[in-house]
Amino acid sequence: MFKIGSMVVHPLHGAGIIELIEEKKVLNQARKYYVIKISGSNMRVMVPINSVEKVGLRIIIDEEEVDKVLEVLKGDNDENITDWKMRYSINLDKIKSGSIYKVAEVARTLSIRSKERGLSSGEKRLFDNACQLIVSELAFAKNMKVEEVSFMVNGILERKKQEGDDKIEFKH
Repeated sequence: MFKIGSMVVHPLHGAGIIELIEEKKVLNQARKYYVIKISGSNMRVMVPINSVEKVGLRIIIDEEEVDKVLEVLKGDNDENITDWKMRYSINLDKIKSGSIYKVAEVARTLSIRSKERGLSSGEKRLFDNACQLIVSELAFAKNMKVEEVSFMVNGILERKKQEGDDKIEFKH
């Protein structure tokens, strides 16, 4: 499916490059694994080749899709779930889905919510994780430095927070 040098995304760890395809014996069973060097860290993740779909490993989005992701970040907050446990569970499922668009929805809604009502510590971690996943993939897709993409994404999310403030002020 993938080859050495393929740029891929692991739904929980972010973007990386397949460095090796190696065979390991685990529980007396030989299996082939993709060894992925995760961008921006010293982490390496091993994914069994026969579990790629189950894990959600996928190819990096192309440059044209970056604009679509940025539009999702700029979009309106359509979430108004008040039960934090349910909201956390839904957002976690969106992140685990591996869809960059769903991850962008999580970042956007949690960013707006943080300004309106604040976030629980779990939601803060989800927000940070969502942002990291977005930045790592967009940096690969746009061939930009992580810091530049992070600045761009944070700028979009800050503007969304300020728009939320404007909407709140108009209600009074």
